[in-house]
Amino acid sequence: MSKRKGADKRAVENPRGVASLVEAKAWMAARHVTEIECTVPDLAGVARGKIMPASKFFSSPVMNLPLSVFFQTISGEYPEYEGLVDSVVADSDLVLEPDFSTLCTVPWAQDPTAQVIHDAFHRDGRPVEVAPRQVLKHVLSLYANKGWKPVVAPEIEFYLVEPNTDPDYPLKPPVGRSGRPEIGRQSYSIQAVNEFDALFEDIYDYGEAQGLEIDTLIHEDGAAQMEINLRHGDPLTLADQVFLFKRTIREAALAHKIYATFMAKPIANEPGSAMHIHQSVVSAETGRNIFSNADGDPTPEFFSFIAGHQKYLPAVMCILAPYVNSYRRLTRDSMAPINLQWGYDNRTAGLRVPPSVAEARRLENRVPSSDANPYLVIAASLACGYLGMVEGLRATEPLEGDAKNLDFELPRGLLEAVAAFEDCEPMANVLGKRFIATYAAVKQAEFETFMRVISPWEREYLLLNV
Repeated sequence: MSKRKGADKRAVENPRGVASLVEAKAWMAARHVTEIECTVPDLAGVARGKIMPASKFFSSPVMNLPLSVFFQTISGEYPEYEGLVDSVVADSDLVLEPDFSTLCTVPWAQDPTAQVIHDAFHRDGRPVEVAPRQVLKHVLSLYANKGWKPVVAPEIEFYLVEPNTDPDYPLKPPVGRSGRPEIGRQSYSIQAVNEFDALFEDIYDYGEAQGLEIDTLIHEDGAAQMEINLRHGDPLTLADQVFLFKRTIREAALAHKIYATFMAKPIANEPGSAMHIHQSVVSAETGRNIFSNADGDPTPEFFSFIAGHQKYLPAVMCILAPYVNSYRRLTRDSMAPINLQWGYDNRTAGLRVPPSVAEARRLENRVPSSDANPYLVIAASLACGYLGMVEGLRATEPLEGDAKNLDFELPRGLLEAVAAFEDCEPMANVLGKRFIATYAAVKQAEFETFMRVISPWEREYLLLNV
């Protein structure tokens, strides 16, 4: 086990989650916690909130933050509020209540520190329609009303890169324990992972301290590109874990003077990074996978779930690929999907049915990129499957060949994706019209920020040629 400054290495029972404020107080007292980070994920999946002394938290565990935390773009700007909020005071305070099931330590902190994720509510008690955690909860409630319970397992890819403080310079792979950076692709190489053993020991230790469950760690296709797979489970719990894991991996990497990035396409001529989502649905009453019959054959619901993705994924692409950079990943000459084909164990298709026993029959959505908000990605993907089942849609025949040789069927850019998002009424009925309008406004504002930047390509090819 690696050495970490300020980390408590003693085995502690129940590293994650309690049921009440009283239990939280005892949990923190047992760990001598002096500070607590009160967080809420914003539209980008960034942790917003406050840090306060534990004593102040227990005197008033409900936190207030302005509504604007859910309107901020990734560059720190805001779209126009007009038409997006009801309140006369556009930036009024929200009430954020802790979900004590998410309580865990902050293992990289210098002093004993805890963290807890909050849910956002209006002052009259209504859930905030644009808060990502509430959006996912709403989608899960639609499944619950049908007697269904989704099960998901995310896979998150990311790159390790040298520290880069000047955005005009390209990113480079970091130097490992051998003293040399990767100069070629090392897909699934154990030795390439071992180059960063000390870092990954910290990631495992930090994850264990927070009660986060890593299933596997592998080296992906790109130079110093890694993938962490999480164990399958409840969608909200897994979204919380991805939210925490992203921060955990970045913090662990910084301690080793390395950057960890979840950009969809951080390095030219290297593969992009994805967030694949494995999805199945079980009966809330029996726990049986509704994608399989008693004899083990796939059910009509399974094919309708696939068909829902085929029909509605283009409408949620601005969630699955949320930035201009995200669309650089979705190219024909990469491992990323470019269309809506599905197939059995076909990794060239956007929708893959992995080999499994009947009880584990599932669909892998390979379209999302790792820069996406995990709450919104899972909500959007499940929304596609839900609409497919309630509408009784029929999937195409499974593809056996190479999907990359077929036509593009996904939006090629952010504005095209936002337009499809705004125009899809069935999706608005599932995710909420207020959320659709707000998210679209934020994405449009981010695109305008991007358009103010002149790229090296433009200087290279236009400066003296036009």
